[in-house]
Amino acid sequence: MNVEKRTLDFIPENERHGNARSLFSIWFSANMQITTLVTGALAVVFGLDFFWGVTAIVIGNLLGAIFMASHSVQGPKLGIPQMIQSRAQFGVIGAVVPLVIVILMYMGFFASSGVLGAQAISSAFSLPVNAGIVLLGIVTLLITLFGYDLIHKMEKYFAIIFTIVFLIVTYKALSLPMPSKMFSIGHVEIGPFLLMVSIAATWQLTYAPYVADYSRYLPTNTSSAKTFFYTYAGTVIGTVWMMSLGVLLSLAIPKFLNNSSTGLANLVGNRFSLIIYIVIVLGVLAVNVLNLYGAFMSITTTLEAFTSLKGTEKTRFWLVFITVIIGTSLSIWGQGNFLHNFESFILLLSYFMVPWTAINLIDYYLLSMGEFNIQDVFNVNGQYGKFNWTAIISYFIAVILEIPFVNAEMYEGPIAKALNGTDIAWVVGLLIPLLFYYLPSKRKRKSSINSKKINETI
Repeated sequence: MNVEKRTLDFIPENERHGNARSLFSIWFSANMQITTLVTGALAVVFGLDFFWGVTAIVIGNLLGAIFMASHSVQGPKLGIPQMIQSRAQFGVIGAVVPLVIVILMYMGFFASSGVLGAQAISSAFSLPVNAGIVLLGIVTLLITLFGYDLIHKMEKYFAIIFTIVFLIVTYKALSLPMPSKMFSIGHVEIGPFLLMVSIAATWQLTYAPYVADYSRYLPTNTSSAKTFFYTYAGTVIGTVWMMSLGVLLSLAIPKFLNNSSTGLANLVGNRFSLIIYIVIVLGVLAVNVLNLYGAFMSITTTLEAFTSLKGTEKTRFWLVFITVIIGTSLSIWGQGNFLHNFESFILLLSYFMVPWTAINLIDYYLLSMGEFNIQDVFNVNGQYGKFNWTAIISYFIAVILEIPFVNAEMYEGPIAKALNGTDIAWVVGLLIPLLFYYLPSKRKRKSSINSKKINETI
């Protein structure tokens, strides 16, 4: 298998390959991991019963994945990575604003997931946790260096493994002694319910900054409907399954969240616990490869805006290597309170990617109608210019207006607090750009078209 040669540049038609079905396994496998399960278990922490917890998870994922899968459609049509598309909205240099947040976000996810994977390695093979972190980092580095094709092939086989193992785990979980009336429909508090909906929806939205990276090699004539469907189905099925399993296990096993990896291993007994630990490690690997690849792409996009950086194999190696070193160091030195606080900060930042999603999708589907000037995306003096202040100002207005509605571990906004913990910040982040980006941009384009017609008449 060849090492991927392309980085930010456009993928020509003669290098396009694959089919939309491969997107199912990418996004299914990425979500079949311990972090997804633990995130779903938060529904129990918030006081929701099984029915309302799973209902919130389903609603949040069904809604959030609409936007996530809509980004996936952009890959085959544009043939460039996800975040470099932001230059068409924010300007070549202005796109660095969301890029900085994306880099921080994925480095944080890489570090925290790395610790979880290393703990599973330690439990399975009696290795020090730090050795597990380094080992996982090396494997992730090698896969990321090979790039797109190996990632797709790996996720395909992982999807088969995860399906078999978690069918058994789910059967075992359903066989546990359950609390009385566990599956009955009880009273629900709207605040915690909407908070869980928000967490599930933003879980999907955090994939948005790199989702098109894994569809950009598909042929240009790939059906948009199929691209959307396979991405949507993969990410929703994987996430809903694991989050719902997290709710079930938290209700059935006392103090399950104190050590979720051990809880899963104990569920199948000592004879098969090693398999569970290995599957947990594979799940972390499945998502951390995407985190590393996405962080590398975003760092490259940022540097390319200010330098004459070329995507050579040597450049690719050093950028991926440095990114792994930083992420692995965060995992090792940040274990405990620092990494927990840093992860809380990163999750808070993830809210601020929601307005970026709205601006990007509004531009692609409502303004540009899927037609970008690809050459000018790489030209600081081209059509998109250095800065598009309409997009940048709209983005910051949306972020500022989101803050009062946020309910996160690190910060709870005044409106969220007044609404008994109800979190609708992600809804605000999606709607505000309609007012401050779509309407001004629509008027500007209409004015430009009218001016062009007048000049042609003269």
